[in-house]
Amino acid sequence: MDKRIGVIGLGVMGGAFARHLVGAGWEVIGFDIEADRNREARAAGVESAHSAEEVAEMAGDVITSLPTARAVLDAATVIARATPPARTVAETSTLSLGDKLEVERILRKAGHTALDCPMSGTGAQAAVKDLVVYASGDSAAIERLRPAFAAFTRKVWDLGAFGNGSKMKFIANHLVAIHNAAAAEAMVLAMKAGLDADRVVEVIGSGAGTSRMFELRAPMMAANTYLPATARLAIFKKDLTVIGDFASGLACPTPLFDLSASLYTAALAMGRDAEDTAAVCAVLEKMSGLER
Repeated sequence: MDKRIGVIGLGVMGGAFARHLVGAGWEVIGFDIEADRNREARAAGVESAHSAEEVAEMAGDVITSLPTARAVLDAATVIARATPPARTVAETSTLSLGDKLEVERILRKAGHTALDCPMSGTGAQAAVKDLVVYASGDSAAIERLRPAFAAFTRKVWDLGAFGNGSKMKFIANHLVAIHNAAAAEAMVLAMKAGLDADRVVEVIGSGAGTSRMFELRAPMMAANTYLPATARLAIFKKDLTVIGDFASGLACPTPLFDLSASLYTAALAMGRDAEDTAAVCAVLEKMSGLER
């Protein structure tokens, strides 16, 4: 297959995609609206385009990794204007199902193929290729792009009809939100009980009570340090809103998720927008009267 691919959006996730693709022998054309990210990508061997339009013209396959629905829809509109032949676009952002379907509509109307491919994993996991692709859409296109996905992830799932990838991502993030809050609650309980926080991380991490979120974020909680963020609270709150609306639209009760979401809202109210989601621990510490 043609080993040239475009990446629009070179932030924490998209930048990691691009670097790993270069490392795996791909020719990567990338663009981000922030000049610093373009410079970082060039230093890693990415060919820097001057615009999203240029990426779309230079690459037949394009990955989009962008922070907002507006940015993704704008990118889809740009790609839709690209000259023939048709493009395949793997959209990896976490958006509402309605926004993903609008991206698919824009691209399909112009003769292009859209894949809904959100990623399971944090920025820290992206840095070490510890991501899982929840791919959905045209199965032949997913299979053709499997070597590209393999360059920056550890597992690719083909989940069928377009949109199923986003639905699966909502379920995954639902659990991430709860598991992270549960880890914070357990760490505060342990510290209130007089246990050494670092020892708790080590011991709980070796037993039945652990989780991927505990292993990733309990060390940050023990250190009382939430920068640099593996997943920023401000961005994760957007994801929580999407999940809440999705569940509400299905009339499906999510009491544990709703309770955990309130803790993230409280962390934002404390001015921790740029910090890691593990900072919910600070909210629970304040509620418990624990001072460190």
